[in-house]
Amino acid sequence: MTPPRKLHIKSYGCQMNVYDAQRMVDTLAPEGFVETASAEDADLVILNTCHIREKASEKVYSELGRLRVAKDEAARAGRAMQIAVAGCVAQAEGEEIVRRAPVVDVVVGPQSYHHLPELLKRAEGEGRAIETEFPAADKFGFLAQPKPDAIRARGISAFVTVQEGCDKFCTFCVVPYTRGAEVSRPVAKIVEDVKRLADNGVRELTLIGQNVNAYHGDGPDGKTWPLGRLLEHLAAIPGIARLRYSTSHPRDVDDCLIAAHRDLGALMPFVHLPVQSGSDRILAAMNRKHTADDYRRVIDRFRTARQDIAFSSDFIVGFPGESEQDFLATLALVTQIGYAAAYSFKYSARPGTPAADMQETVSPAEMDQRLERLQELIDSQQSAFNKAAIGSTVDVLFERPARKEGQIVGRTAYLQPAHVMAAPDIIGQILPVRIDSLERYSFLGELVMPRKAREPALSQASGA
Repeated sequence: MTPPRKLHIKSYGCQMNVYDAQRMVDTLAPEGFVETASAEDADLVILNTCHIREKASEKVYSELGRLRVAKDEAARAGRAMQIAVAGCVAQAEGEEIVRRAPVVDVVVGPQSYHHLPELLKRAEGEGRAIETEFPAADKFGFLAQPKPDAIRARGISAFVTVQEGCDKFCTFCVVPYTRGAEVSRPVAKIVEDVKRLADNGVRELTLIGQNVNAYHGDGPDGKTWPLGRLLEHLAAIPGIARLRYSTSHPRDVDDCLIAAHRDLGALMPFVHLPVQSGSDRILAAMNRKHTADDYRRVIDRFRTARQDIAFSSDFIVGFPGESEQDFLATLALVTQIGYAAAYSFKYSARPGTPAADMQETVSPAEMDQRLERLQELIDSQQSAFNKAAIGSTVDVLFERPARKEGQIVGRTAYLQPAHVMAAPDIIGQILPVRIDSLERYSFLGELVMPRKAREPALSQASGA
């Protein structure tokens, strides 16, 4: 009997890459691969890359330098190791990766990882295999489905890709070039995936896409369904207690999505809605296709539909040409909206994007200072939002044992970690927890109902 081959995947960046990594594992499982936590003893190492952040490609090349040493050591031990670079850096740089790092056997873009088995075989015979085209065929129709044991091992929360690519062409962003145009999966295919996950213990779904609320998939009724209608359909699948989605664009928030937040108890009242800047001048230079007031009105529509809704966002400081006045407009927007969480980044040029050719650069020192000021404001808002929960009772979906013995950790509707002392049999249940204290970003609390009363609480919370 052939022993299993060991597979190690290191993913960078977004939730989409986490999902893609799992699908690569599922695709390679029929080829005899099993996951390992160590790159050094792997037969195949895949770097699943992201091209969004600063120096993304250089981090990949640095990692490839370390893997070259591991590959040489494996060869001396009489063992062959293959190295693959997948994802957006692979798509963007293609053959340049092999030129700079001859240790790489396979380069595969994010639309082609269903071809990994044949690419690996081709590399064995030809020395290299590169595929970074945008294939005409939908990769999802060719991917192996995860086995029940694999689904259960990944826990009670799962990502499901419903949409890929972006047509917005923000001037700072490489996604349209590395992921391609917007494509939505058919509703029936998504439902198949979700039912399979629910049948194997998944309780919470996050629908993901580069521009997820641009979703317009073919429905079973022959009509095109928007994201809100898809969410309504998925909320009715037995076992699915919570629904989320990410990442959204303000321009694609339609009335159907607003109605879903008003009507669906399973849809969590927490929306990640990137704005990037509070300055209309900078938003125009970014080609965001909305103004600061447009964004405020979208937030108001959500809050009118559901009063307990909260938001997170993304911000870029130091975009070419950003003045102090532009930055103050961003601070004003953050102050007005009030975020439960947000992510802020210094602008870094991505080769091939229009912004990379803009000349009005902001000095590194000014970027650092602005980032510090913005992050201080964001942190204060997040801290106030978290502290407001102390003393209240909130529903928590319990996920896994915590690091401290006897503790189980779960998440609130707003993705805040919450720890309680309890038996592991509460994993997968939604139970009310009294929040007693806050340690950094995590809550400590107690289950508020005795053990015998938990099942009614679970059924009520699941439908809430």
